[in-house]
Amino acid sequence: MAGPPRGFRPVLGLVATLLLSLGWAASASPADAAFPAWNGGINLYRTGVFSTQKTWLWCTAADVQIMRNIKYHQQDHSRSNQSKYFSYMRGHNRYSLPLSAGVDPKGWEMGLRRYVDSRYRIQAYDTFSKALKMAAARMRRTNLPVAVAVSHGNHGWVLHGFTATADPLKTSTFTVTSVRVSGPLWGLQNRTFGYDMRPNTKLTVSQFRTFFTKWWYAPKRMIWDNTYLTIQPMPATTSTAGAATTGAAAGGSNGSTEASTAAAAAPTTIGLESAVPSVAATNPAASERTASLPAASVPVESTPASDPRPTFPVGLVGAVVGLLLIAVVATMARTPRPPRRVRGPRAGWSS
Repeated sequence: MAGPPRGFRPVLGLVATLLLSLGWAASASPADAAFPAWNGGINLYRTGVFSTQKTWLWCTAADVQIMRNIKYHQQDHSRSNQSKYFSYMRGHNRYSLPLSAGVDPKGWEMGLRRYVDSRYRIQAYDTFSKALKMAAARMRRTNLPVAVAVSHGNHGWVLHGFTATADPLKTSTFTVTSVRVSGPLWGLQNRTFGYDMRPNTKLTVSQFRTFFTKWWYAPKRMIWDNTYLTIQPMPATTSTAGAATTGAAAGGSNGSTEASTAAAAAPTTIGLESAVPSVAATNPAASERTASLPAASVPVESTPASDPRPTFPVGLVGAVVGLLLIAVVATMARTPRPPRRVRGPRAGWSS
């Protein structure tokens, strides 16, 4: 069988190479993009990602919406999605709370895990410095924002940027010097310095300390009481199969403990960083603190239960097709063409 003209073969090779390149490019997701260059800090905020909470109770839902927009490069600001997030998180609270109390940290964590990224875990710390440093390090290592409980847990912000004395990707010896935050009350209640400031506000560490205060829900004792509470994306190399303590125990010293959530449904698997596992184990009754923001919660963002991106490995298919085309072109180039037969004079024929 005759192959394509020799002049056409380089074209096929070029097409195959392009398909191969595009296939691999398509396989990378926005959330897992290469780490941005370190220039003294990072900021994941982009124009269009911010959403104002649609009701006073939906701050955590609006945070979910903002964080989804950051990860998936979207600009969704719908009330229906905020409502959906809020309802889902309320249904996954650790504690039974009145509607006015909104969402507790466990419900907030579950909302982030379902609608943003499954690596999110509650992390609570005994000290402000440890909480801020770990939040910055994990943001840098995952390219994902961090949820922060402010005003003693009465409100929720998104921490999406910071500057530091060194790159957390290269060393653990660094000091955070400023942060970038967005509070979903902006647009419903605007403040020059308070709840909430303009999206993507830059704060010094001292300024941030006045907002990022220890969790305390007066009506009920919770396992997160007196801790600096965050919900952080855990790097892939970090084991989340169980609770690992890295500091003092609940009753104890000036360290902090970290326990990563292993199973989404298990109420005791809360990834706290201040001896929460010990607290919950020794005194289960003394654990109820809601991450719902009292007068400022964000409307729950309703989004599909599944990841908006296709789960089928389209990029891999493109790569395989490209490789096959390259193989076909190479085979055709190596196959010798049979010599053309020169027919002699017919029998009995003379010139």
